[in-house]
Amino acid sequence: MQDITGQAFQDDTRRPGDHSVRARRLLTGEELRPLTELSAARSLLAIAQTMALIAVGMALCFLTWPSLWFLAGWLVIGVAQHGLFILAHEAAHYRLFANRRLNDGVGRLIGMCSGISMCTYRVTHRLHHNHLYGPQDPDTAIHGGYPRGRAYLLRKLAEDVLGLNAWKTFAYFFGSPAINEETGKGLRPLGDTSPVLRAAARQDRWLVLALHVAAPLLAWLLGGLQALGWYAALWLLPLLTTLQPILRLRAICEHGAVTDLSSPLTAARSNRTQGNGLNWLGRFFLFPHHVNYHLEHHLYPAVPHYRLPALHRLLASKGALQGAEVRDLGETLHLIFAPRRPRVH
Repeated sequence: MQDITGQAFQDDTRRPGDHSVRARRLLTGEELRPLTELSAARSLLAIAQTMALIAVGMALCFLTWPSLWFLAGWLVIGVAQHGLFILAHEAAHYRLFANRRLNDGVGRLIGMCSGISMCTYRVTHRLHHNHLYGPQDPDTAIHGGYPRGRAYLLRKLAEDVLGLNAWKTFAYFFGSPAINEETGKGLRPLGDTSPVLRAAARQDRWLVLALHVAAPLLAWLLGGLQALGWYAALWLLPLLTTLQPILRLRAICEHGAVTDLSSPLTAARSNRTQGNGLNWLGRFFLFPHHVNYHLEHHLYPAVPHYRLPALHRLLASKGALQGAEVRDLGETLHLIFAPRRPRVH
């Protein structure tokens, strides 16, 4: 039997604070089993939807250049690229396909197209799940410490739009998360990660670099400077600009401005995508592929994205989400853009 020590994502079993139920223990094996079943058809559909959105964005750019409508196509491409990031996240959790080689092959290819190393992300993301808001959580540098004040967050989002922080994003997905501004510290040692995952991550990083050296050269060889320009305009620039504020805002909506870190019920947030226009907009711009059910994802990381709505309904029917961080997007935005909390000395 294969030893997978240091490769799996741990279930978060911390006691849920003062809540009357332990949500992680609430579902029986019979209830959970169908929710963890993988569907190749559902994953292929999600990939096809994302690729179709990329095609729509590129077509809009081609048809409207040089008018300002070109920017709308650029925005659609960035939204679709975010969808690719979410699918790479699914692959990092082994949730795209039941066949491990197919899962990792497709996941690595999706990551490469987006300029990220899926295997490296798997190593880093395990620390986020296994040590949520703990000293080894690399994502705290991104979403921790909120609310930091409206001016701070608006400044960060403006820097993202201009591409000034893109290098930090890709450094994160290459295994070098940002320094936490609150603690001045970065990623802790990968003590709970297997050598197999780290070796795969090293190999994957070289493949990503090779692809992104070869791609512009190929564009130039096939179509000269014009093809190279379109490649930069329709793929690289959205990666460096449009995508960046989406990634930041989604991460902060998932974990920012929480007050109880003792449980995933309150340290992670699910944002509703129905009920009002803002929620629907959030679904398109911030939460593709059901990623808005982030609290549920932390409780049960073995559940693929297309079964998270059913998991949410089941947990809600059992009263497990009472007092949990489940909000409309408007409420979440109010929290994360609120004035900075005074420091307690």
